[in-house]
Amino acid sequence: MENMDPGTLITLVTILVSGLGIVVGTLTPAIVEGKTAQKAIDGMVRQPEVAGNLRTTMIIAMALLESTAIYVLLVILILLFQNPLLDRFFSTGAPEGLLLVLGV
Repeated sequence: MENMDPGTLITLVTILVSGLGIVVGTLTPAIVEGKTAQKAIDGMVRQPEVAGNLRTTMIIAMALLESTAIYVLLVILILLFQNPLLDRFFSTGAPEGLLLVLGV
């Protein structure tokens, strides 16, 4: 680890943080979407006359929750493929060996 070049270290940390971020960033909206659907169905069972309004509200809420997961994916992809830290610390961009590891 002490022989690792700083560019490789930055990339490895970025990959690990990105992996953790995508797990948390998609798992949380998925759990909340499940709870939203459960509560909406419970409301529809108790009051069938407002099922249309509940369904519409549920779909809008799920769309907003899903957009959060899409934003997380966007940030993760930026970190993985256009890492701003590499440009900040290395004026030439990513080291050559690092590009081979990433497959770019």
